[in-house]
Amino acid sequence: MRSLLFVPGHQGTRVDKALACGADAIIVDLEDAVPAEAKSAARVNAAAARGRGRVFVRINGVHSELWRDDLAAVVGPGLTGIVLPKAESADEVKAVGAAIGVLATSVGLDVGAMEVLPLIESAAGVEALSAIARSSPMVRRLSFGVADYSLDLGLSPTADEAPLAYIRSRLSHVSRAAGLAPPIDSVVVEVRDGARFLDSARRARAFGMAGKLCLHPDQVALAHQVFTPGEVELNWARGILSAWREAVARGESATTWEGEFVDAPVAARARRLLGDDYVE
Repeated sequence: MRSLLFVPGHQGTRVDKALACGADAIIVDLEDAVPAEAKSAARVNAAAARGRGRVFVRINGVHSELWRDDLAAVVGPGLTGIVLPKAESADEVKAVGAAIGVLATSVGLDVGAMEVLPLIESAAGVEALSAIARSSPMVRRLSFGVADYSLDLGLSPTADEAPLAYIRSRLSHVSRAAGLAPPIDSVVVEVRDGARFLDSARRARAFGMAGKLCLHPDQVALAHQVFTPGEVELNWARGILSAWREAVARGESATTWEGEFVDAPVAARARRLLGDDYVE
């Protein structure tokens, strides 16, 4: 889940291109990117995308009159999950999860196989993060939307994204405490500015986030560049684990590797980086 690429649901050819661009997942949008008169066509295209990859659908928010019809149109075999915009309470997530459950059960689907991805886009959503994270077993990770969040708080965009430090930190802490996967960082609206995207993604990763929402196919490879461990990192992790294993064999609780202090937490970070399938 390094890259999740938004695509307007009413533009069928763009949905096809998004599916072929190499993103870890696509998000077929039924909300902000789709005009009112095109909602029905967007639902048809979203349903047609199911099963062709890892496909999420961003429905309209629960305060609209559209979200139940959105779910009725798109819940079916091959759907990875639902993105819930402007999530502000556990009750909202539970309502969406319950509606998905009814629809999935009616067609014989395993409800547990589907995910609800809450999109935090307001101060109220941030305040309710802990409850949202624990609201449903369908919630497996969190994300946030920078545009609406900045509007809600009256934030001014800055090149260093300093105003986003709080929400990034909160998302990572709450996700960890709730046992969720690391959160997904927001979009970068400057779709032609690759350097801006890379800087943003690197900051997000430094805060413990695992991937990026993307607005343009060109951003997908950049997200993968940042959120895929490079050979330098992997060699560091291998060296740390090798030194740690030798220290443990000597009955020691700490050691050094190339001048770096190594103890149990450092070794655990190295193992996490290498993955569960790494054989020492």
